Amino acid sequence: MSEDLGQDEQAHLEEPIQSKEEVKKDFQGLLGSTKKFLSELLDIRNNTDQEATKEAILADIPFKGHTSWILICSIFIASIGLNANSTAVVIGAMLISPLMGPILGMGMSLAINDIDTLRRSLKNLTVMVVLSVLTAWLFFSLFPLQEESSELLARTKPDIRDVLIAFFGGLALVIARAKKGTIASVIFGVAIATALMPPLCTVGFGLAIGNWGYAGGALLLFGINTIFIGLATFMVLKILRFPMVRYANSKRRRLIARFVSLAALAVMIPAGYIFWGVYKEFKFKSEANQFIAENVIPYKFTKDGRFLKDLSEIEFNKGENSTIELVFMGNESIPPAVIATWEASMTQFKNLESTELKIIQGSRNEQADQMKYIDELYQSQKTELMGKDEKIRFLEAELSQLQRLKSKQIPFEDISAEAKTNYENLVTLEYANALRTDFNVIDTVTVFQVKWNVDTKRHQVLTDTEKLHKWLKIRLKDSTIRVKEILED
Repeated sequence: MSEDLGQDEQAHLEEPIQSKEEVKKDFQGLLGSTKKFLSELLDIRNNTDQEATKEAILADIPFKGHTSWILICSIFIASIGLNANSTAVVIGAMLISPLMGPILGMGMSLAINDIDTLRRSLKNLTVMVVLSVLTAWLFFSLFPLQEESSELLARTKPDIRDVLIAFFGGLALVIARAKKGTIASVIFGVAIATALMPPLCTVGFGLAIGNWGYAGGALLLFGINTIFIGLATFMVLKILRFPMVRYANSKRRRLIARFVSLAALAVMIPAGYIFWGVYKEFKFKSEANQFIAENVIPYKFTKDGRFLKDLSEIEFNKGENSTIELVFMGNESIPPAVIATWEASMTQFKNLESTELKIIQGSRNEQADQMKYIDELYQSQKTELMGKDEKIRFLEAELSQLQRLKSKQIPFEDISAEAKTNYENLVTLEYANALRTDFNVIDTVTVFQVKWNVDTKRHQVLTDTEKLHKWLKIRLKDSTIRVKEILED
C-alpha cells in the first residue's frame, strides 16, 4: 500500500517537469517559425540575379549617342518646368533623365573593387553634371524668370528630409535592380523622389542670375542625392555578397582593394558630416518652432498689436550664433519683461541656448525695414490672391498704409528740444495720432498738446500757441497738424 502511494507521489512530481519541457519546446518552435517567417519575408538574396543586375548597371553607365541627347532633352524640360512652375513638367524631366546610371555604377564599383568601372562612372557623371549646368545656364540666360518659382526655391535649401529620401530611394532602387525581373515602377518612383535633374537646373539658374546662394544650395542638394544613393548601392551589394572583381596580379589586387576602401571611406565621411549638419539644423528649427508655439503665439495684446508668424525668420548658422527673428506690427510694443521671459524660456531648449532672439516691432522700424516687411507680407500672401487686380489692390493698400505711417512719424526728441529753445514759457509738449472723420472719410491727424507757464499772460499764450502751430506745420511738412492748449484744472 505504502509502495503504491510512493509511486503516485513520484508520478505527481514528474508531471510539472514534463509540462515545462513541453512549453519550452513549444516556445522554441514558435521562435523558429517566427524566424523562418521573417527570413522568408525580408530575405532578398534568394531572388537576386547578381549577373543580370551587374550587366544592367554597367549598361546604364556610358554617356554617348542616345544617352547624351536624352540628357539634353531632360535638362530643357526640367528648365521649362521650373520656369513655368509646373510640377508635372518637372516630374517628366526626372523620369527621362539618365543621371542615375553613373551613380549606381560608382556604388557598385566600390562594393566589388572594380576600379575600371569606378573610373568610367566618375568620368561620365562629371561630364553629365557639367553639360546639365551649362545647358540650364544657357536656357535661363535666354529665358529669364520674372520671379523665383516655388519649384525652383524648393531646390535651394536641402534639409534632413532630402538626405532620408536619397538614402531610402537608393535602397529601393538597388533592391529593385537586383530582383529577378526588375520592377520598373520602383525605378520610376525613385527617379521622381530623388529628383537629380531639377537641382542641376537650379544651379544653372543661380549662375545665370548671379545668385551664388541658389547655385550653392542646389549643388549641395545634388551632392546629397549622389552620395546617399551611391552609399545605399554600396551597402545593398555588400549585403547581397556580390562577387569581387579578381585581378591576376595579387599586388595590384591589394592596391586596388586599399584604394577602393579609401574611396568608400571618403564617401562615407562627407555623408556622415552632411547628415549630422542637416540633422542639427532640423533639431534647431523644430525646437525654435516649439518655442514660438508655446511662448510667443499665446501672448495676448491689449491693443492693436499682432504677431506675424509668416514674416518671422528662423536662421541656423553653423559655428555662429543662430537667430530667431520675431516680427510684430501695430502701435503696441512688447514689454521688456515679456522679452526677458521669452529669452529665459529659450534656455530650456538644448539647441536654443546660444540663440539670439531679435524682436522687430512695426512702430520702431525705419522706412527701409518697413518696406522690407511690407514686401515680405505681400510675398507671403500673394498665393492666396486670385488674379492680377486683387494683387494690385492689395499692394496699393499696403503701400498706402506705409506712406501714412511714414508721414506720421515724428522726430519727437528733436522737435521738443527745438520747441523748448524757441519758447521759454513752454512747460510740457505732448503729441499723439488721432482719428478724424467728416463722416465721409476717416483720416489720421497728428495732435500736439502744449502747456505754458502759469505766469504767462493770456495774449502771450495765444500768440506763442499760434506761432508754434505754424512752425510745426512747416517743420514737419504736414498741414493737418493740430495744436491744443492744456488748461490748468
